[in-house]
Amino acid sequence: MATLPEIDAFTHEHVFLGAAHDDNARRTLWVVVLTAAMMAVEIVAGYLTGSMALLADGFHMATHAGALGVAAIAYSYAKRHARNPAYSFGTGKVGDLAGFASAMVLGLIALGIGVESVLRLFQPITVAFGEATIIAVVGLSVNIASAFLLSGGHHHGHDHHGHDHGHGHGPHGGDNNLRSAYIHVLADALTSVLAIAALLAGRYLGWVWMDPVMGIVGAVVIARWSWTLMRDTASVLLDATDDHVADEVRELVEAAGDARIADLHVWRVGPDAHAAIISVAAKAGVTADMIRDRLTPVHELRHLTVETR
Repeated sequence: MATLPEIDAFTHEHVFLGAAHDDNARRTLWVVVLTAAMMAVEIVAGYLTGSMALLADGFHMATHAGALGVAAIAYSYAKRHARNPAYSFGTGKVGDLAGFASAMVLGLIALGIGVESVLRLFQPITVAFGEATIIAVVGLSVNIASAFLLSGGHHHGHDHHGHDHGHGHGPHGGDNNLRSAYIHVLADALTSVLAIAALLAGRYLGWVWMDPVMGIVGAVVIARWSWTLMRDTASVLLDATDDHVADEVRELVEAAGDARIADLHVWRVGPDAHAAIISVAAKAGVTADMIRDRLTPVHELRHLTVETR
């Protein structure tokens, strides 16, 4: 009677955390500290000086600090439970869940800032332009420092086997936690620039209306960031097909002409990892192991199930 093969040959871990998980977590914590400190200064200064643009920038930084705080918790949770068998495909998507939640809250805050800015546009209040401008410049400096901190972990697209996977620029690749933080820092910097422009225009040109207008612009920037992050993280959470990886899989499997893919599922299970289930209609002699060998160049595939018919 034939004996069963050793089960160890078929078992493997489902740890799909990003390669730079720990480094990204540290970067995020540093930026949380910087942003939280500047956020408090800007909000207090905005109320004291009466600047809506400064308040918008402060609340924008508050959402940023909140989102990054959730991201930091997500990094910790994902690592702590990475080998927990309760998670069938590991905890690689915890960051996407955190990003989606942050995006929803961010959208609500953008709405609040926009409404308040519109009200102040029609009912202007006195603004201490000089003091507010100084605070806004400091805020911009913090944003620039944060961008430099995060830029080392922000991955740009690279070409792989003729396909541009665009890692870090969409739902199909990169660490959405860090990507959203990086984009948000740039949005923060833009909002700071708008606030400075509005305050200077109010002080030297008498354009008091510029301050609430820049508050509205800041709200739009926040809302846009919120929508982008919500769209990308929802795509990952709903296991949307990664067309770039799927196209490469189909090309490699079918290139020899002895096999055709009958059913294909490719989805992301972590910042640097994808899973795939492939059903192949093949000629006699073509085995599942042969199909696996053909897919070796697809480095994104970390969990592969192949069925041949």
